[in-house]
Amino acid sequence: MTQAKLAEAIGTTGAVISLLESGDRGLSDKWLRKIAPVLGTRPGHLLEVDPNAVSEDILDIWSEIPEERRDQARDVLRTFRIRREG
Repeated sequence: MTQAKLAEAIGTTGAVISLLESGDRGLSDKWLRKIAPVLGTRPGHLLEVDPNAVSEDILDIWSEIPEERRDQARDVLRTFRIRREG
């Protein structure tokens, strides 16, 4: 998603998104709650995951999954988690 499309979806400008993305403007709780749903994720996930560490093909696949099937895709992916012995 482009900065312009994200900005439009949350009611701000591309310049603000650029500032948030670069870290020049703080990513407050307000922004996290506006941005996360548009990106189909949780606010905390935006802070937990470095987008540069996620394989580009995974992001491409995810973007092609219809919104109504993403819960099913998440459930399938959860089955691959490594269970830690506690």
